[in-house]
Amino acid sequence: MRMLGIDYGDSRTGIAITDSLNITVQGLETIHNSGSDRVILRRLDEILSEYEIDTFVVGMPLNMNGTKSERAEKTEKFIHKLKCKYNKIKIQTIDERLTTVAAHKTMNFLDVKKNKKRNIVDTISAVYILETYLKLIKKSVD
Repeated sequence: MRMLGIDYGDSRTGIAITDSLNITVQGLETIHNSGSDRVILRRLDEILSEYEIDTFVVGMPLNMNGTKSERAEKTEKFIHKLKCKYNKIKIQTIDERLTTVAAHKTMNFLDVKKNKKRNIVDTISAVYILETYLKLIKKSVD
């Protein structure tokens, strides 16, 4: 079983996935949803038909002081939709503060062209979200 990382956004949602042993994380894609959760859910249906997923890990956008942002409330509404539609899949949230900053640093390091950054920043952020979660569960086992 695999895990799916989700960097939920108003216009773009990044998706990352683990390998079948939950050791490594790969960026899967950026869903251009233009404010429509239906577009995301439809694409998740397709992904779930292709991969066996047992856990969604959704990035929770908190303010730097740890309080919930307006964006966090939108994310919680999206998580509620996930719970209703995919009630057999475990849903975890992870603090996603600074994942977009880290994604931009990675793209700058790799010298990604400016016009391509927009299409992959959310996917890279989803990778960081899922990697952070894997590290947390690994720590709790050790």
